Amino acid sequence: MTNFGPFARIVSAAGLAATLAGFAAPALAGQAEVALLKSYEGNWRGQGTAVGTDTERVTCRMALTPGNQDKVNYAGRCSLAGTNLSINGTLAYIDDSSRFEGAMTSNLNFSGVAVGKKQSNGIVFNLKSRGEQDNTDLEINAAIVLTPGVITVQFKATDVKSGKVIIASVPFQKI
Repeated sequence: MTNFGPFARIVSAAGLAATLAGFAAPALAGQAEVALLKSYEGNWRGQGTAVGTDTERVTCRMALTPGNQDKVNYAGRCSLAGTNLSINGTLAYIDDSSRFEGAMTSNLNFSGVAVGKKQSNGIVFNLKSRGEQDNTDLEINAAIVLTPGVITVQFKATDVKSGKVIIASVPFQKI
């Protein structure tokens, strides 16, 4: 296994965590939007790559389960470059703002909220975040794309001080 080094492990794990979003406020969602979110409930597995100085394999698992008030909860775990990342959160449709939202927490002190838009027959969540982790100033641009039968997580993480970039893509399949 290639050793990415501390920056790569932090950035890769933080990027995946930031991408997998969830929501925390109550919602009175439209039936079609709730049904679309609930269609992703179940167990998912994904494998992909993270590319920075080296290329590293990323392996993930995620479970989406029914939540309160028409929400969908999720819990996931990814392994890459010798680091384990765990994430938890909730997805929801918010009638008041006519949009999907997601927020998450992770074991790497990263959390965030992503806005989702219905696109074709799925949902695309986008997140931009900037924060510091272990004295590294990180800028995260991430997306999670939900399409029938597939969830794809994509992100780009940049160390603002050094300019080092890590890009990852992980497609998930329902199991």
